[in-house]
Amino acid sequence: MDFRSRAANDAEQNLLIEANDLLISATATSDPDIFKKQFKEIELRFDRSDEIFWCYMNQKSRPSYTYELGDEIQQVQDWIHSNYAMDGSQRSDPLRYFVCGSRTPGIYNLGGDLKHFADCIRRRDLGALKKYARTCVHMQYENSTGFGAPIITMALVQGDALGGGFEHALAFDILVAEKSARLGLPEILFNLFPGMGAYSFLRQRLGRKDTERFILEGKLFTATELYEMGVVDILAEDGMGEAAIIEYTKENRRRYHAERAVYRARKIANPVSLEELLEITDTWAETALYLEEADVRKMERLATAQDRRIQRSLLAV
Repeated sequence: MDFRSRAANDAEQNLLIEANDLLISATATSDPDIFKKQFKEIELRFDRSDEIFWCYMNQKSRPSYTYELGDEIQQVQDWIHSNYAMDGSQRSDPLRYFVCGSRTPGIYNLGGDLKHFADCIRRRDLGALKKYARTCVHMQYENSTGFGAPIITMALVQGDALGGGFEHALAFDILVAEKSARLGLPEILFNLFPGMGAYSFLRQRLGRKDTERFILEGKLFTATELYEMGVVDILAEDGMGEAAIIEYTKENRRRYHAERAVYRARKIANPVSLEELLEITDTWAETALYLEEADVRKMERLATAQDRRIQRSLLAV
């Protein structure tokens, strides 16, 4: 038995425990005063007149998917589930739309934690890679299902959404992007593929053939190009993303229930199951262990470039 096989076997028991922990966390009772809670990685706002819950990623270090960001987003998901989806939940303030955006200038999210990936690959730690990937996939799945609540979910992309950041945006019912935003899946640059939802959610919008070409080419696209391709649903002028969403919700208020039903029908006709996402992300983790040293160094250089990018963005504020 080679090392990768042994690592896979050793990791399996841990993964079973971790999966159970995730399920327990997802059903836990959430903080009733979530808007009074002090978060480090996100910023929340509830516009009751427009019935919109705004959630902004607000990272001060690397704008990628860290465990800290994932934990805070999961708390929000749990709160919405507990207050709007669970049997017996009673809220006097209705919620129709959930919007996820970013407060980092010019950046939505730059994707996976590449430094963590490189460290795991060098240590041949398949269990750690799968733990990270499965945590992200559970978050993606909740975004795609509206946390079990009768709401419409929207991504607001006002800057670059790359790799896992683009995967995150694809999971929502509606993808809104400002014209200057760039979106893409560059993982092919270091001989890997985006394994946390990209294939499944992009296939819903493009079909199999175009999805595979999109992933294997690794190109970055403008929001305008993706709008013309049918990937971006609403194209907004720069700085007008929030206004475009508010205008959209007001214009569609009278057909809200029909619209939400259409998105449910889309998921029934072309479903993305949690099992599918988990199986693909396990393939991603297993593939990562085949990367050569040159590939890992490329990954680390990209992580360093991300660090410089966030510092420039914060200095520009």
